[in-house]
Amino acid sequence: MPIPTFSNFPETTKRIADASWFQRLVILTILIAGVLAGIETDATMVASHGPVLRALDAIVLGIFIVEAILKLTARYPRPWDYFRDGWNVFDFAVIVLCLLPMDSQFAVVLRLGRTLRLLRLVSALPKLQLLVGALIKSFSSMGYVSLLLGIMFYIYAIAGVHLFGGHDKEHFGSLSRAFLTLFQTITLDDWKFLFVSAQGSAPAVAAVYFISFILLGTMIMLNLFIGIIMNSMEEMHAELDEYNEARRSVAEKGSVLADLTALDRQLTIMNSQLQELRAKLAQVHS
Repeated sequence: MPIPTFSNFPETTKRIADASWFQRLVILTILIAGVLAGIETDATMVASHGPVLRALDAIVLGIFIVEAILKLTARYPRPWDYFRDGWNVFDFAVIVLCLLPMDSQFAVVLRLGRTLRLLRLVSALPKLQLLVGALIKSFSSMGYVSLLLGIMFYIYAIAGVHLFGGHDKEHFGSLSRAFLTLFQTITLDDWKFLFVSAQGSAPAVAAVYFISFILLGTMIMLNLFIGIIMNSMEEMHAELDEYNEARRSVAEKGSVLADLTALDRQLTIMNSQLQELRAKLAQVHS
């Protein structure tokens, strides 16, 4: 039986970290951390079950630390590669934040920070990572749509001040109030009340103003945002397929290389055996 050495220890830790049972344990721990964060908002529960909650919190933190150690040692002799993944950096930052003392002057901030443990569910579930990655990928394109939406807000706000500011100062008395009114309108929150307040002596103008803004802002702009996100998701799916294909190709090449290495080892053994036979035949003939 081979004696385990540190050389194969990284492979063992990697197998444990990638095992399905360990991933399910981490997901369950994250869900428990979320439940604990909600319970800690109830002062009565904390007062009556404080020791139990603290013990569960310590167990949760311990599992997170074990997971980080396994992932770090799995990358030996280059443990710093662990921090090349942004999700690993986030997980490590959450652990560090949870290790800070809660009785410091930043106790409220630290308690709020501990609720970030629930966000670790994103790093534990690849499908959520894909969704968040698509959202981040779409930020660059969203910037131009946001700029266009901001220009439209600015134009409609100025027009609203000039058209309705005289008789509806509550909603269009200034540029800032007009911006807030347009924001409420684009969310479709009681926009009919704003429409009635702005009608005054020109209901037709108010109708064209509000209907055109809702059509442009809500129906078109928001659909543009959705379209950008969907396009980013398709790109992320394509990149993920390419990555998986590359991994399969590397694995196949590694398998072929392993087979060739084994064949070369067998040929070497057979060659040594053949030389031994030749030596024995030479002794017999002599």
